[in-house]
Amino acid sequence: MVRRHPLPPQWLFSDERLAVGVVRLAALLPPGSGIVLRHDRLSAGARWRLLRRLMRMARARGLVILLAGSPAMARRWGADGVHLRQHDARRAVQARRLGLLVTMPVHDAREARAARRAKADAVFISPLHPTRSHPGAKALGTAEWLRLAQLAGGQPTALGGMTLTRAKMLNRRTSGLKPGWAAIDAWEEKAARRGAKAASLFGSERVENSDVP
Repeated sequence: MVRRHPLPPQWLFSDERLAVGVVRLAALLPPGSGIVLRHDRLSAGARWRLLRRLMRMARARGLVILLAGSPAMARRWGADGVHLRQHDARRAVQARRLGLLVTMPVHDAREARAARRAKADAVFISPLHPTRSHPGAKALGTAEWLRLAQLAGGQPTALGGMTLTRAKMLNRRTSGLKPGWAAIDAWEEKAARRGAKAASLFGSERVENSDVP
């Protein structure tokens, strides 16, 4: 049985669009953070090897790793939980039976109700703010985000243009929800700042961004 974890307050969403490798970004996360590993276009073998690298880091730094995909694969590969797309909501029962954390995406009221029926442990509600990963998508804004959070049940987590500052602002506007936050760009920007600082101190050198062994 997979050991269940407390829900992290902050998350990294990963996919192939990352300019910086997810393993490098994982090293920047505070202990107790979570990672949702997508990378859907990798071969199964490469995706498995990437997950194993992250799991080794997770054990050392107290990270929680979820695999986007099927509960059976997440359990077989040793992930802490599974991120179910909306069309896979029915698999939440299987995931709970396997002892996995379950998260789902929410973009509107229909999806919020589906996440509640699935009894998702956490929901990623987006986009709260305009985001580079979905150019032109209409942002929910705080009022609509809170409405969806109430509908969805589970731990509400804000995604879309999120930063630590925006997460603190959202937390001040909620009442008892204690929302988490998730991002892609914020962690990449943190890596860029650290890289620029290191380059200024020690001179530029090649940084390996590839996640695939």
